[in-house]
Amino acid sequence: MLVIRYLRIGRKNQPSFKIVVTDKRKSTRTGSFVEVLGFYNPLTKKKGIKKDRVQYWMSKGAKPSPTVYNLLIGEKIIESKKIAVHKKRKAKKGESTAAPAPKKAEEKTEAPVAPTPVAAPATEAPAPAPVEGEKKE
Repeated sequence: MLVIRYLRIGRKNQPSFKIVVTDKRKSTRTGSFVEVLGFYNPLTKKKGIKKDRVQYWMSKGAKPSPTVYNLLIGEKIIESKKIAVHKKRKAKKGESTAAPAPKKAEEKTEAPVAPTPVAAPATEAPAPAPVEGEKKE
């Protein structure tokens, strides 16, 4: 199966990519690809894509990777919605990833909560019994 994806050609901390058509099973690092369709430099935001060749390879069954797919949508080569490329955060135990659905006013069946009574102030403790040898006042 053919795929349209990036081939990194930039130096360390200076990424630059070629957009190539290659077999999905082969690594892009081997340098064995069918055709170069363009380039993309994320630092300068420069892009160069051969629109007619991309459309030709897609008509032959080549599928773009998700990031290339979003790039082609941005360049108006494909008309569709973008794909969410970034991974979603994993939920920890006991957490749910979905937000709870808001309750409708009609579904509210909870009884009103009565205020809790405040405890009466405690009476003063009785005075200790007088010790022998002390004077009473």
